[in-house]
Amino acid sequence: MDLNTVVEIRDARTPAPWRPGDAWLGGGTFLFSEPQPHLRRLVDLSRTGWTPAERRPDGSVELAATCTIAALSRFAKELDVPAAPLFEQCCRAFLASFKIWNMATVGGNLCNALPAGPMISLTAALDGTCLLIAQDGGRREAPVADFVTGAGRADLAEGELLRSVTLPAGALGRRTAFRQASLYGLGRSGVLVIGTAEPRGGLVTVSVTAATVRPVRLRFGSAPTASALRAALAAAVGDDEWFDDIHGLAVWRRHMTFRLADEIRGELREAVR
Repeated sequence: MDLNTVVEIRDARTPAPWRPGDAWLGGGTFLFSEPQPHLRRLVDLSRTGWTPAERRPDGSVELAATCTIAALSRFAKELDVPAAPLFEQCCRAFLASFKIWNMATVGGNLCNALPAGPMISLTAALDGTCLLIAQDGGRREAPVADFVTGAGRADLAEGELLRSVTLPAGALGRRTAFRQASLYGLGRSGVLVIGTAEPRGGLVTVSVTAATVRPVRLRFGSAPTASALRAALAAAVGDDEWFDDIHGLAVWRRHMTFRLADEIRGELREAVR
């Protein structure tokens, strides 16, 4: 879609004061998908030269905000960690064309903060931490689970930039389990639940996205019982936090979340015995 109110595209490598009507441009798959009448200038990140994804010496993984879904998928195929399969599962949760895969970015998916955003699902489940850079150069960090605050809402100040997301080595060393549900065979995620478990019966986490307006993270010292998991989910998600739109009623999303979470509980319990 043409953005006929945009009068300038600025290279992000050239510093300039932030102005009302500015927006960061990564892949542009959301920006150009619908009218944006409030925009006047796009600040283009495509030439920053940031490494899309890399393994650090401490075993963690850093994903640049400009890392495309296609680049992430290629990177994960060479990633030798127990959690590696989860990367491809979340990439495939886009159910998008190759054109979207080659343009859509990790950072854009997080900053749009849509409940069905699978990069939110991936990075929240693996204890991801966002690096945010303010217009004055100040830096701060925020866990992904706290960065997304609601449907279409993220913890971003005016002009603040999401630079990268770091996934710690400890999370990458966990066994993972993935469940997704949609009303349609090739539809947007209505429910996406991810479980992780440390080896030898350690920490177990259950993350819920798509069904809720924000990521919900549950932690257990060991594999929970069915009743403990249900009680924790019921306490963690308020009645007004189940997402409700054309892709699924809130009551259906809640039902499927409890069902899929219990399946994950059983899978991880068998895996860590």
